[in-house]
Amino acid sequence: MKKIIYSLLMMIAVSALVSCSSSDKANINTDDPEKAYFTAKSNYDKGDYLEAIDDFNLIKLKFSGSNIIDKSIYFLGMSYYKREEYILAIYEFETLVKNYPSSEYSEDARYSMAMGYYKLSPAYNLDQTYSRYAITEFQNFLDLYPNSKHARSADSKIAELQNKLAYKTFKSAELYFNLENYKAALVYYNNILEDYFDSKYADDALYGKIQVLIIKKMYEEAKKEIKRFEDIFTSSEFLSRVKSLKARIPA
Repeated sequence: MKKIIYSLLMMIAVSALVSCSSSDKANINTDDPEKAYFTAKSNYDKGDYLEAIDDFNLIKLKFSGSNIIDKSIYFLGMSYYKREEYILAIYEFETLVKNYPSSEYSEDARYSMAMGYYKLSPAYNLDQTYSRYAITEFQNFLDLYPNSKHARSADSKIAELQNKLAYKTFKSAELYFNLENYKAALVYYNNILEDYFDSKYADDALYGKIQVLIIKKMYEEAKKEIKRFEDIFTSSEFLSRVKSLKARIPA
């Protein structure tokens, strides 16, 4: 966590230095904030994101109290986002939603902030901090804007990320199971069943848990879990195997 915060602060500091050093070459040569915004937005619309970043950063410095500051911050964030500089983009989006919550751009900024974390989410076998941040931000977005045009996408992204976290946990459970460290495997199977029961790995986890319980001769608990499996996962590919395990339990 400290490394992430440090990296974010360093990137913001570098960005600020670049912005200051490049302000002389920015296209803003006016004291009219609307004209300044028009120039910056024109560069953004043309896909000149580096130019747009210079311009919008200068607007933040020069017109901080104007009525174009919220949309300038939003498109500054989007300029970073388009360049796949997601940490810097997230910083700008967070600035917008915290300082200008009533802005017409707050909804899109909050969704884009969640998307920034989603884009930073790595392969399942790596640290999943950004995945968890993304889930949190998508959920915050849905809580605030349940009828948003982005609501379906946010729901889908949450499910995708939860499946990734569940899969990471399942692979750990599988590893310990294969090493015959059944106590540790049981911990990971239970973690999936408690935290990611809506994921597509819930039946895998419950099947694995049943196997462990039988190996450890915890037959009464195994019977309860078998019944749960049969009641819930009626179409699972593991159902026939669970029934076979059930037949092996001593009467």
